[in-house]
Amino acid sequence: MTVRHSARQRGGTGEQAASDCRWMDAIMGSGTDTDRSQDATDPSAAGSGVAAVGPIQWHPIALIRGSRPPTPEVDEGDDDVRKPGFALIVLNQPITHYLGIIRRVWKNAFTRIAADGGANCLYDAAAAHGDDCFDNLDAIIGDLDSVTDKTRAYFEPTTSSKPGTEVIFDPDQYSTDFGKAVNYVRDQHGTPVDIVAIGGLGGRVDQGLSQLHHLYLFQTHPRYDEGRMYLFSGESLTFLLKTGYHQILVREDGQEDVFAKYVGILPMKEPSRITTNGLEWDVTDWETEFGGMVSTSNHVLPETKVVEVYTTKDVLFTIALRQV
Repeated sequence: MTVRHSARQRGGTGEQAASDCRWMDAIMGSGTDTDRSQDATDPSAAGSGVAAVGPIQWHPIALIRGSRPPTPEVDEGDDDVRKPGFALIVLNQPITHYLGIIRRVWKNAFTRIAADGGANCLYDAAAAHGDDCFDNLDAIIGDLDSVTDKTRAYFEPTTSSKPGTEVIFDPDQYSTDFGKAVNYVRDQHGTPVDIVAIGGLGGRVDQGLSQLHHLYLFQTHPRYDEGRMYLFSGESLTFLLKTGYHQILVREDGQEDVFAKYVGILPMKEPSRITTNGLEWDVTDWETEFGGMVSTSNHVLPETKVVEVYTTKDVLFTIALRQV
């Protein structure tokens, strides 16, 4: 369901609208940069002094453009232990769309891992056509029930033109190949480390929901101490907004747009109340839950550079990609 609320629906009476504006100012901050760095207050706990996590800033454009995403939540003078760049995990979903973006993301990653049959997808998308753009695959990991002999024969050997790919057999039947790949990255590179996963949606429904489940499963800390995770799938980028106030950079001056206009904010785990700024159909202190109202097919305004979201519970944020 697309959120299309009139000003009357959002604000109600003039008194309620004024109250909403005052609350938005408290959430989003106003005036100085110092004001904007203060923790937001949960409107459901007004007067109780309960503070939510925030603000958390996101720079997803950098995943495609190649610059390191800034980490403004680290105080000046503190050691930023977040590893530059990100690890890339390729899941078992055919790579048939947005190959230009995938090539960019591949190039920008500091390590590249295929989760079992994800290696087949890389082979079919490029190597089978004489394209070596994915040859520098670092590892294939999983129970290896999906990767084909042809794929292994291509990636595994070391040749004069490419390094050999490590193949790791993990027989654990209580974790998915996606989970095995995430654990491998964290074991090899420590935490925090940001992870981008390609694929996972567009095939079987149960597998698609499993990939979304992993965004919750592997990000348990309110300030992403394990690192942030992003899911590139089909035509969208999806990531988890933890409870609190988020600023998401979606457009930069003088640069081509990476994202299209469509946005969704989805309460996968439990009901939440959200406030947004920068969308065509913004909402204020709006209850959202599956089986009730959800925000899908909303639009980023043409003039919006930063989309702001305040949420009382964890929600998924998904935004459409442009072809580049």
